[in-house]
Amino acid sequence: MIAAQLVSNDIIPLRTSDSGEEALEMMHEFYVRHLPIVNNRELLGLISEDDILNFDATEPVGSYSLSLHHPYIKSGDHIYEVMRTFAEFQLTLAPVVNEQNEFVGIITQEDLLHYFASTVAFREPGSIIVLEVSRRDYSMAEIARIVESENAVILSTFVASDADTSTIEVTIKVNTQYISPIIATFDRFNYDIKASYSESDYLDALRERYASLMTYLNV
Repeated sequence: MIAAQLVSNDIIPLRTSDSGEEALEMMHEFYVRHLPIVNNRELLGLISEDDILNFDATEPVGSYSLSLHHPYIKSGDHIYEVMRTFAEFQLTLAPVVNEQNEFVGIITQEDLLHYFASTVAFREPGSIIVLEVSRRDYSMAEIARIVESENAVILSTFVASDADTSTIEVTIKVNTQYISPIIATFDRFNYDIKASYSESDYLDALRERYASLMTYLNV
């Protein structure tokens, strides 16, 4: 999946002549805190809600000093690069440009959420296991071998690490509800099992987090 496949044109970019008040109205209408400023097809920058509140909202946005001038995504960027940009700049949407650096549309947080919610890893039934392993001993091949030894398959993985610790957290989703044998095997190989969830428990938690995020975005 690349950025071009998630691009939307539902939100019209700002022109330099649009006022801060008009920009705020658009932000509230689409539940975002950022909007791109475009001149013809040239991306001039990304304005944030804070930028507007720190200046005179009656003035055109073209006269503002932008706190976010450079964040953008190339249409050929992989979905992981899109996620990195969103996280690094804490964006609610990001502008997308083509190889000629021409503005082609936007990607929103909601677009990303919908994409991941529709992937096979989320739709397939299964269970979640969270492991904590040392960086030195981490081997995805071994983790997969243990799961497969119990006649199961890993549907997706997520690895999180903290630079201040010597351990990493590995979250795996497997294609079975019956995970007691898998957990027992991990325990036999001295893996630290931080948590495990049945599909229903995991989906309930995911729905709760999604609802909380939507509530936050609507504030």
